[in-house]
Amino acid sequence: MSWVLIALLAVPLVGAAAMLAPSRADAAVRGRRLRVYGLAVSGVTFVLSLLPAVAFDYGDPARVQFSTDLAWIPGLDVRFHLGVDGVSLPLVVLTTLLTFLCFVYLCWGRADGPGQLLRPGAGGDRPRALVFTLLVLEVGMIGTFLALDLLLFFVFFEVVLIPMYFVIAVWGGRGRRAAAIKFILYTLLGSVVLLLGLLLIWAQTGTLDMVALARAQGAGMSPLVQIVAFLAVAVGFAVKTPMWPLHTWLPDAHTEAPTVGSVLLAGVLLKMGTYGFARIAIPVLPEGAAAAAPWLGAFAVIGIVYGSLACLAQRDLKRMIAYSSVGHMGFVLLGLATLTPVGFNAALFGNIAHGLITALLFFIAGAVKERYGTSDMPALGGGMLVRLPRLGSLLTFACVASLGLPGLAGFWGEMLALLGAFQPAGALSRPLYLVFMALGGLGAVLTAAYFLLMLSRVTHGRPTETVYAPVLAAAGAGPSSKAGTSPAGASDEGRFPAGGESPGGESPGREYPPPPGEGGGADSPGVPGSTFGPVRAGRARMPDVMGHELAAWVPLAGLILLFGLWPKTLLLVTDPAVRTLLGAP
Repeated sequence: MSWVLIALLAVPLVGAAAMLAPSRADAAVRGRRLRVYGLAVSGVTFVLSLLPAVAFDYGDPARVQFSTDLAWIPGLDVRFHLGVDGVSLPLVVLTTLLTFLCFVYLCWGRADGPGQLLRPGAGGDRPRALVFTLLVLEVGMIGTFLALDLLLFFVFFEVVLIPMYFVIAVWGGRGRRAAAIKFILYTLLGSVVLLLGLLLIWAQTGTLDMVALARAQGAGMSPLVQIVAFLAVAVGFAVKTPMWPLHTWLPDAHTEAPTVGSVLLAGVLLKMGTYGFARIAIPVLPEGAAAAAPWLGAFAVIGIVYGSLACLAQRDLKRMIAYSSVGHMGFVLLGLATLTPVGFNAALFGNIAHGLITALLFFIAGAVKERYGTSDMPALGGGMLVRLPRLGSLLTFACVASLGLPGLAGFWGEMLALLGAFQPAGALSRPLYLVFMALGGLGAVLTAAYFLLMLSRVTHGRPTETVYAPVLAAAGAGPSSKAGTSPAGASDEGRFPAGGESPGGESPGREYPPPPGEGGGADSPGVPGSTFGPVRAGRARMPDVMGHELAAWVPLAGLILLFGLWPKTLLLVTDPAVRTLLGAP
């Protein structure tokens, strides 16, 4: 079945290439075709990823399976080498699942409903461009987890940057261009340093084969060379993770990205950095890893505490979730820094748990912004469980999963990371790691604090009388004469299709200042650049969770429960592969 890995890359790549062909159909027909096409291509890719998951030899998950090894650049001995083992297989399935669910969220439901970037006539050819961009992004993400050649890995690692840049810069919010530029500058600079480190490994060992390099455990490289190479590759992976203090691009990117961009960024792209640590940096450069591990652990726990404190200070829901990722990925890095099988398993489990939970959180945050016209928590005003009970309940579920409630997936990654810090590898200082464990425990408490505080502000209490609704300049009589003033009938149908009414009970002619940081963009269906203006809301008839949203969110909630109640479902796959990578019995 070695063909299945090639097909996993070929299907989205050919699907993206087909989007370059011109279409003569009118806007409405193009919109309907795009909705079917995006679902079909991403769905086929997801099904293909399930084939190796079903046929995988779980009796020997440490062995690379379904391998494809072809000559790519013979003169440089660069090979097109693909394969999966217990480390990469869960991440491949996670990638295809999240991409498919993003298309479900975009394509099902009413074409002009909340979140529907693929509605007919939206921005000319931009819906086609969005499908093309997401499929190219999927190729890069899958290829990163399948590649077993260092340069091939680097190529796929870089392929994701340009599509994600355009997802943020074209379909993002008001500050999208600055956020996209910051994202690309950080990640490109990190990639330059990463490439230098990979070339140093190649020069010292004479091979690019990741399997052979991991098996050699640093043979052929002096301790000094390993330390230098580890520092270089670690910087590249730390930017993508992101590790404190290289994290500053992340909150802006998440805040401005459209919902599907935030889902894929948090759910998959951040995992590429920690996967690089687990697959390349630590197994290939063990002496360099042992020398740098205390620093890696220190940066990890600083990120845990810093991310939690930053969350307590946030007003914007999406920005708070973005900072929470800094803290959660800190637990993943802490597990890696222990250099033990327990810590590595914690990191790999935390990767999958964070991908599922944070993807669900960003889906829900996007839905909240679609309905209220803002993600500013004070402006939301509380009472979501009264106004939108199903949406408020799902938000509560995702938050308690993220704060590490036992029985849900978020618990095991954090608990195992702290357990690994309690007993680190023999070459590391146990008293130092006990300090790391204590600081990590403090971060876990702070995580519970900011999530519970957010829920008390947003979901509990009585609904306030003011919500924010967008001005859809294309509806009704045309553009508003003043920013923040809603023309009659402009904001009702496009924003609240299920209710069919304005969320307010008064005339929308009264002006209010827009909430800070809010603006048009892909998360506000309508004309690009449309503004937000609040209207009075007596009994707002906003739609609760809709069918296409449930279709995208229920699989994530189900997997969060599955891995929380039966963690061995994942740990039995990762543990043998982890022990092989670390050379542990």
